[in-house]
Amino acid sequence: MKRIFKGIHQATNLLLVVALSAMVALTFVDVVGRRLFNMPVFGANDITEHLMAVIVFAGLPLLTGQRGHLSIDLLDSWLLRPQWRAWHRAVDGLVAAVLALIAWQYYLAIEEAEMIQEVSQALNIPRAWMYAFMAFTTAIAAVAALFVAPPRHPDPSEEFES
Repeated sequence: MKRIFKGIHQATNLLLVVALSAMVALTFVDVVGRRLFNMPVFGANDITEHLMAVIVFAGLPLLTGQRGHLSIDLLDSWLLRPQWRAWHRAVDGLVAAVLALIAWQYYLAIEEAEMIQEVSQALNIPRAWMYAFMAFTTAIAAVAALFVAPPRHPDPSEEFES
């Protein structure tokens, strides 16, 4: 099972690198074409918008699984004590619930996008598949939030060093 997760992790990392590289290359070509030749890349904004969504939502489960979300460490010396473990689990549950709610909202957006045949502005790329991707990866992140490793609780005999 660990081998499967490692393979998925590596494949996702590859997807993120390819999507980011494509976005950088497209932006470079678009700017050069616009400034030097007065010929921007048609649909560059649509493609960039979709690539950005792929990057954000493909990375969301990885970030959640590594407890990599933005956090403030101002109170760590107090909150990372062993007696706060239940609190951390409750916060993980709340994060999972919020992510599940977001996934549900994207799931509802799929049906609406199909009903009104929502497409991107320039290239007419259907939006429903992107909403499905967002719903799926956000749901995975919600599950990951439940199984994320707890924050490191230092041994009470250790002192915090700066």
